[in-house]
Amino acid sequence: MPAESLRWDTLEALKNSSKGKLTYNTAWLEKGEGILESVNTTPSLSAWVLRQLSSRSPQKAAPCDAPPSPVFVTGLSAEPCTPARVPSPPAEPRGAGEREEVQGDAVENTPKDPDPSISLLSARATQVEGCIRVCEKNHRDKAQELLRQRLELQEEVVGAMASRESEQLKRFEELMELKRRQEYQSVRDMLERSSQEALGRQEKLKEEHRHRMKIQNLKLREAELQRLREAELERQRQVEGRDRLRRLNSVQEEVLQLNQLIDPNSVQASLDLTGYSVRGNQLCGHVSEVVRSTAEGEFPSAEDMARAEGALQEMRAMIGGMRQDIEAALEKKRRDLAEEEERRKQLELQRQQELKPQTAAPPAEQKGKQRKAGLQTSAEESTLKWYKELQELSRQCASSFEELNSSKDTQTRKLRMELQKAASIPVSQISSISGSKLREIFDKIDILLSCKSVQSAGRPVSASQHPQGLDFVSYKLAEKFVKQGEEEVASHHEAAFPIAVVASGIWERHPKVGDLILAHLHKKCPYSVPCYPPMKEGTSIEEYQRILGYRVDDIGVEAQDSFLKRMSGMIRLYAAIIQLRWPYGNKPASDHHGLNHGWRWLAQMLNMEPLADITATLLFDFLEVCGNALMKQYQGQFWKLILMIKEEYFPRIEAVTSTGQMGSVMRLKQFLEDSLKRREIPVPKGHLSSSFWRS
Repeated sequence: MPAESLRWDTLEALKNSSKGKLTYNTAWLEKGEGILESVNTTPSLSAWVLRQLSSRSPQKAAPCDAPPSPVFVTGLSAEPCTPARVPSPPAEPRGAGEREEVQGDAVENTPKDPDPSISLLSARATQVEGCIRVCEKNHRDKAQELLRQRLELQEEVVGAMASRESEQLKRFEELMELKRRQEYQSVRDMLERSSQEALGRQEKLKEEHRHRMKIQNLKLREAELQRLREAELERQRQVEGRDRLRRLNSVQEEVLQLNQLIDPNSVQASLDLTGYSVRGNQLCGHVSEVVRSTAEGEFPSAEDMARAEGALQEMRAMIGGMRQDIEAALEKKRRDLAEEEERRKQLELQRQQELKPQTAAPPAEQKGKQRKAGLQTSAEESTLKWYKELQELSRQCASSFEELNSSKDTQTRKLRMELQKAASIPVSQISSISGSKLREIFDKIDILLSCKSVQSAGRPVSASQHPQGLDFVSYKLAEKFVKQGEEEVASHHEAAFPIAVVASGIWERHPKVGDLILAHLHKKCPYSVPCYPPMKEGTSIEEYQRILGYRVDDIGVEAQDSFLKRMSGMIRLYAAIIQLRWPYGNKPASDHHGLNHGWRWLAQMLNMEPLADITATLLFDFLEVCGNALMKQYQGQFWKLILMIKEEYFPRIEAVTSTGQMGSVMRLKQFLEDSLKRREIPVPKGHLSSSFWRS
């Protein structure tokens, strides 16, 4: 391929020529000039190149009639748009005849007077020019790449210089800040030195002044201490005076409340209470005199408090004696009425026997069932016997674990505390939660009473770890159930039902616990029996109030509102227990302490004389919780009982109730009227429905 070799020799010659040596000028891009320095000039081949091309060109004989016409390339144009350009020959080598035809065509197509800058005489020259342009393009691309790299390098250099200048600026600013601080420190040091010198001069003056003031300060200190002692004494006197004034007000309030109990018009028996009323008014007057002496801003003295408290104690004793006299008079009146009724019946019987001698006398059972004209002041003998048996059972159970309760051994005391926690904590966790959670609590208590191991404070504990453990757990568990009624149910009435259903289930599986629950309930709330314990001879007022269910401590007897609230909570718990059964139990309903005991309690309450404020409160709470269940169980008989309460028993309640105690009476009256009007008692709030156990 001679043509190909000539082409590359030509390129090499151009590269080594002065025109082929390219120089780079940074101003080309700004001026718009090309990359090649001699791009606007017309490159030409040297004579040596022409000789080399002529010597290496293959010479073949032309036809005889057409002498060979050699091709001479006199010059090449480097312009981008060169006219009359001949196409480049193909890469394959041509034959001699073909080259001659091409050369002939080139000679024929060449104009007679060609442009001196354009001298393309053959396809070979055009191919060489194309190679030159490819080379130029490669050099131009290479120059552009170098230029891009140089620009990137310059940007990096500029960025580095900017960063370095920024750092130098920061150092300069830090240096200026340091100089400023140093100048500030020097000025401050100078000021401190001058101030120290001035302070030194002042210190000398102060020392002289201090020496003169020392004696004056001692005198002032003594006077201040004396003033503080007097102020402290005055403060203590004020505190003690205010405390005595509060106690005096509470004493006056209690004396007035006790005096309101003395109402001769409310007594059903023929008993003159004028003496009690006069003495009560006198005691109220004594207390009022003490209070009147403090109305001018003075505090009561210790002597005044002694007089007031003495009057209160006398009033309490007088009320206790009055109640005994009233009970004795009422008992005597009932006996007289019973005797009169008996005599009337005997006379009527004799008269009937005289008219009809053949008629047999009424049987003894009918005589026993006839209702007495008067009401009782105490429960029936069978009820009192049942009450005493339960209290004896509770006493025996408490004495059975006396050794465990009073042991000084560390391990025994620790076991006692763990057993008490295991019994009380599950009961405290009972609330209006889902039935599944309630069943978990029941299972924990059941396992504990079955002498199996349970977790208490992260440790296993069992009632079988001590011989007296089961009695201790049963007693404390029953006590905790009643305490929940006294506190939790008293504050949240809806809590009575979940607590009652667990207590009912435990009662069913462990009857001893149920008896202990009743014993604790009767002891804290004797009205749940129901019975009104009489005051025995030699019993103090405080002890008798404890028997009635009041809390008595060093401060005194609890307020009536707090007492009624606790009694209400325990009665509501009892009313919920007798109507609920544990849904997973398997014992017959006859073994359950059920609604028949609720009917017995209600009938016994209506056979006893009402007490002011207490009877109305307990009847309302019991009927609100248990009325719906009793209505469904006894139907017509229950409505007869409700009608009898409204028409016959309610007037007795109003007769013994003073004006300031009508709140509970009005609630009971409204409940009775609404129930009889609708002939329906609604389901109590918080009652456990069937959906509760499916949750």
